[in-house]
Amino acid sequence: MLALLVVGSFVLLTITYGRGSDGLQRGVSAVFSPVESVTDRALKPARDLINWFDKTFDARGENSKLRTELEAAREQGVGAQTALAENRELRKLLGLDRSGAIPAGYDFVTGRVTVRSPIVWFSDVMIDVGSGDGVAVEDPVVNGDGLVGTVTAVTGSSAKVTLIADHSSAVSAKVVPAGSQGVIKPTVGDPGDLILDFIDSTKRVGVGQAVVTAGWRSQGLYSGFPPNLPIGEVTKASIEEQEAQQQVHVEPYADLRNLDLLQVLTGGSRG
Repeated sequence: MLALLVVGSFVLLTITYGRGSDGLQRGVSAVFSPVESVTDRALKPARDLINWFDKTFDARGENSKLRTELEAAREQGVGAQTALAENRELRKLLGLDRSGAIPAGYDFVTGRVTVRSPIVWFSDVMIDVGSGDGVAVEDPVVNGDGLVGTVTAVTGSSAKVTLIADHSSAVSAKVVPAGSQGVIKPTVGDPGDLILDFIDSTKRVGVGQAVVTAGWRSQGLYSGFPPNLPIGEVTKASIEEQEAQQQVHVEPYADLRNLDLLQVLTGGSRG
């Protein structure tokens, strides 16, 4: 079919040769217009496919670029949030240092929690400071909210902190302003609920009152903690429980489930 059209075009050219250029152009156009139309229709799917690939690759490239930019922005956002959280913790530590709650004579060594206890009691954590930083066994440990625990093992660059929610912990404490004294012990499986045990049942303790370390020294013995370190707040203090069991419930100020920056109190007097 195409061959016949080509032959026909030559015949048409011959016929119109002497009629001027306008006739020639009209003849050629008349012959090849159907061919161009057929060719355009035949090649359209191929052109559309090529355009689809071009647009798809461009879109994928744009998506990849946007993903990269989004990931970078997300990382920057997470980094900024982490920095803000750390800044808040440091400010709280500084506030506790300046509040007068920590007696004079102590040096402060700040460390970060590197390992948390995997068990439900949240009994201990590891921090990234140790004997090389002046940390020693039995040093009290606080965060910006209050007492956390005590150092029970050290290496040159790390220390184990046993928390006040550990089953072996016993912290001498007192209620202010009530004045009742007792021993802080954990509630098994719930680091957010401590028991102030062996209190004087003749002194009424009320919900909302603060509990701090008692700090005592007698005939060479001492409590292990300096006095007046904040521990927590009384959350349950029924008269029946106080009279029958001589105890009240205390919520620690420090969130023992989510510890990050801690401060070890080195040196100083323990009672």
